Amino acid sequence: MSRKYRYFSADSHFESLPETWTHRVPAKFRDRAPRRIKLADGRDAIIDEGQPLEYRGTNLFAGKGPENFNPTHFDFENSPGAGSPQQRLKEQDADGIDGELLFATEARNTKIKDRDAFLAIVQAFNDYFIEEYCAVDRDRLIGVGVMPDVGADENVAEMKRCKDKGFKAVRLHTFPSGKNFPTPEDDKFWAAAIDLNMPVTIHTSFPRRTDERDVYLMKYPKDPQGEDRPFDFLQRVARQGIYHCGAVEATQLIFTGVFDRFPKLQVFWAENNIGWIPYFYQQMDQTYKVNCHWANKLLGLPLLKKLPSEYLREHAHWGVFDDPIGIQLRHLVGVDKIMWSTDFPHIVTRWPKSLELVEEQFTGVPANEKHALLAGNAVKFFHLDAA
Repeated sequence: MSRKYRYFSADSHFESLPETWTHRVPAKFRDRAPRRIKLADGRDAIIDEGQPLEYRGTNLFAGKGPENFNPTHFDFENSPGAGSPQQRLKEQDADGIDGELLFATEARNTKIKDRDAFLAIVQAFNDYFIEEYCAVDRDRLIGVGVMPDVGADENVAEMKRCKDKGFKAVRLHTFPSGKNFPTPEDDKFWAAAIDLNMPVTIHTSFPRRTDERDVYLMKYPKDPQGEDRPFDFLQRVARQGIYHCGAVEATQLIFTGVFDRFPKLQVFWAENNIGWIPYFYQQMDQTYKVNCHWANKLLGLPLLKKLPSEYLREHAHWGVFDDPIGIQLRHLVGVDKIMWSTDFPHIVTRWPKSLELVEEQFTGVPANEKHALLAGNAVKFFHLDAA
């Protein structure tokens, strides 16, 4: 019989000492995996090849409170959310949580240019994550598989491995090809995700810094140069949400035809909050109507079959963690497209009082809608009711 979920966090985080999982890395690559060091003042720090020292303080906020928190001071042994899976289950109990979707980034050090070493480390982490950590209770510890994002073929291969091992979802850090814009190569991944019935997630957004004239967010059929080069159409459409998580990738997927080619594709953007989304939907449609014809003439961009917001209402799912305005506007986003989370143990968490926040912000929400946002939508999206 499947577990009954009342409160399921669709965005929490795996945090742990590197040595808890790096034993899985093949010996010939192990010295290239991350490791913990102790600084002279007793603080922990993480050494990663080619990277500056990482303190990761905001990732271990839980239990400290804003008055006592210092993002440069942390230690794994004394931080909630950074211990064993058995400890994690007790921390869920303390917060009244029935289960968590767990994101992790520990293995994706893109400064490692040796592809064999990089892929071996990613695979080692995924093996540990599902076979050791989540295996303690696979109903409550739902790990998200880490994708290498160095090529669609590599992503498809790793996604298949993750599916076979029992992962319920995978996370993209870039588009599957490794680019910050969609490419035809990515279609292999979208097709495979649908065939495997594997949920696809993006945590907040892909890192980027773009200029509206110098950098385009997609490759248009035409590419005017010099003084005739107009500003980027996609950035223009996405600008109302450009600083909001997920707006850029969502716009890229629409205008490169991904949702047209893959009508069954669904994507979950975690840790965004949702109060901005109704405004973004309205503004992107308005901007599209005004600008789509010159974009068609000058950039060769085909006209859409429907308005941009209509694609997102069908294909996009969004995470909410602390957003009373968003909860009020939930019907303008779609009650079936929203998943609640605690973000434990990161800096926005209210652990161990997450349910107090729920009571504050969900006052007046009908019971059926409340259940959908707090657990039901996640159960459906991640197939948590499957045997």
